[in-house]
Amino acid sequence: MQYDPIKRSLGKVFNTTPFLRVVFYKLLDMLLLRSWHIKREIRDIQSSIPAGAEILDAGSGFGQYSHFLAKKFPQSKITGVDVKEEQIADCNAYFTKLGLSDSVTFRIADLTRFREENKYSLVLSVDVMEHILEDVVVFKNFVFSMKKGGILLISTPSDQGGSDVHDDDDESFIEEHVRDGYNIAEIEDKLRSAGFSEVYAQYSYGKPGGLSWRLSMKYPITLLNTSKLFFILLPFYYILTYPLCLVLNFMDVRMKHRSGTGLIVRAVR
Repeated sequence: MQYDPIKRSLGKVFNTTPFLRVVFYKLLDMLLLRSWHIKREIRDIQSSIPAGAEILDAGSGFGQYSHFLAKKFPQSKITGVDVKEEQIADCNAYFTKLGLSDSVTFRIADLTRFREENKYSLVLSVDVMEHILEDVVVFKNFVFSMKKGGILLISTPSDQGGSDVHDDDDESFIEEHVRDGYNIAEIEDKLRSAGFSEVYAQYSYGKPGGLSWRLSMKYPITLLNTSKLFFILLPFYYILTYPLCLVLNFMDVRMKHRSGTGLIVRAVR
């Protein structure tokens, strides 16, 4: 399943004005359960991040998390990095229009080579590590680039059905992934071996979140890949399904899950 082309198509629709870009961010926040979990984690650690700290959005994509970080940490300098040149150019142009270019900048970078010694107090990596084969190299680069006591937050699929893979014969729902998901012990061990002193991982996308993801993401994307005409029906689809997804997301964020298709990981340098 080609997920990125759909994201690019939606991005173009909402990218004509700064107002529509903000609307796009709001829609992503509403639909993507990982955004609910990550924002909860950021709020939990907000008081632990020094005023004016340097923050890294590692795999910044459309820039929605950099936008959120800029509002939560108005005195901080936020750097967004991504390997996709068109997204970096787009984000720099958009944040300039918003008057945020002094506090938020974007640049092209490969996380397997990105190293800036002792600089960042917070590193955010949202649904990035499943795209990178050399994950331990990236974790070591994070350690090198972070200040002592700095916090790393990661959202990534788990091996409990992440990428919609449940059996050995299943193919990933998202073809761009190089791994279907992490085992909790695996990612915790890798982060500790890279140099993090404290590591805690928990499941997200439990039963409520899994159902919400299928309704809000998998089924619409499957239909959009079948025919672009579904773009016309998409608003009506969400009018019918989103109230249920809203309740399911609310439940997922507030429950402790014994298993789930996603992981939220917090690590301390």
